[in-house]
Amino acid sequence: MTRIALRETKMFRLIMPALLIAAPAAAADFQDIAALDRAVAAFAGHGIGEDGGARAPVDKRLKLAQCPTVALSWRTDRHDAVVVACSGPNWRIFVPVHHAAPVTVAAASAVVAVAPPVKQQPVIKRGDPIVVAAGSPGFSISREAIAMGNAAPGERFLAKGDGDKTQFQAIAVAPGRATLPGWADQP
Repeated sequence: MTRIALRETKMFRLIMPALLIAAPAAAADFQDIAALDRAVAAFAGHGIGEDGGARAPVDKRLKLAQCPTVALSWRTDRHDAVVVACSGPNWRIFVPVHHAAPVTVAAASAVVAVAPPVKQQPVIKRGDPIVVAAGSPGFSISREAIAMGNAAPGERFLAKGDGDKTQFQAIAVAPGRATLPGWADQP
């Protein structure tokens, strides 16, 4: 073996363990994609592949920078995709939502009267102080926040905690009360 080849072999033996140790650390710098799938399912209220849930899991090949808090919102009023966004570091992805094809029925002699939907009055108005509560049997958590928009019972709106830079979604329950998407109403 030549002197140069011997030196390169020794360097390789010294550098290779360092590279193997650094590789898992580099993987830890990326966002947990399975956690994003769980967040989208909780936000949409339906699992992957279900009507109203994500069409498919988030692509595991994505290498998104870790985000301490992701924000979820609907892309449009049609609820055709969930927007998953991070403000620091700045990134966002769109997760398409599965909707069953609408059923159409043609009847030549039948006339069906459909009542227009009744618009409920907002129980939460922009600027209102609210308590956002979420939990399950044996566990509950609540937080005070300020409503950033109007909402009738069951509607989603943005809220912001005192001193927080980012907003989060909540669902109106009653005047001054809200819950988080994916959690049952708390008494």
